[in-house]
Amino acid sequence: MTSHYADIFRHHLRPLEPTPTEATPVLRQLDDIRAVLFDIYGTLVISASGDVGTAQKMSYDAALAEALASLGVEPAAAERAAVADLYAAIEADHRRTRQSAVDYPEVDIVEIWDAVLRQWADTGLLSADVVASIDRRRLAVEYEARTNPCWPMPHARPCLEDVRQRGLLLGIISNAQFYTLPLLEAILERPPEGLGFDPDVQFYSYRYGRGKPGTWLYEQAAERLRQRGIAAWQTLYVGNDMLNDIWPAARVGFRTALFAGDGRSLRCRENDPRIEGIRPDLVLTSLAELPDCLPHTPMGAI
Repeated sequence: MTSHYADIFRHHLRPLEPTPTEATPVLRQLDDIRAVLFDIYGTLVISASGDVGTAQKMSYDAALAEALASLGVEPAAAERAAVADLYAAIEADHRRTRQSAVDYPEVDIVEIWDAVLRQWADTGLLSADVVASIDRRRLAVEYEARTNPCWPMPHARPCLEDVRQRGLLLGIISNAQFYTLPLLEAILERPPEGLGFDPDVQFYSYRYGRGKPGTWLYEQAAERLRQRGIAAWQTLYVGNDMLNDIWPAARVGFRTALFAGDGRSLRCRENDPRIEGIRPDLVLTSLAELPDCLPHTPMGAI
């Protein structure tokens, strides 16, 4: 099924180029690194998604109508569906989760789509039979493929291959949904394990109901690595957001690399007091710069 979802993403792929930044590279040798963990969106993958403004909402509503139509919903009903219902359901879920003392909750988008569809059935927008026939996971993929165009970040695959060949453990910590994995397969032509990512060191927010910039995912990754004999200070985390990526990674003791290679995703957060005093160990303006900052580790050492 993952490959089927990957095919949907492939159908909608369109080339994207990074936009320039004014960042200056900060590069140095980090000889004690044994594991490198990556963010996905805005780091390994160019993501065109931005804040949803009025003009965007109009196009998002059209994308929703197209996604529903692709699943056989009658055009007249599909065009009345509103993306605002999706965002309202996400916010309601966040409010409920925060009452359980989760500071940075993450939704399961399949559950959100199910709630929205049931709401549409209750209000008569769609019939109960139509709602029952809709594949929630496919709807999520069809909508995401239309609203968040993605493309490989330049040098992503060669960078991962070079890091892997150096004998370093590869992992992921990312705000993500179930469709992030088939998206990676579509964009980078292999599933995460095929790209060298250790299956036990992949932490996706939707699986745990917790997201960044909370430290929980990073703490779990640090413990998993500790069980493998890798200390936090021997781990480098690479991400494009000073708050979501660099701040929590530094708090658990990881070394950090700010990826500043795409203006649409770089988030420096200069005015956020939480990142005061936080400085990444590296600043990368291209993923091609990363491998030469890393050591070679004997393959049997991890």
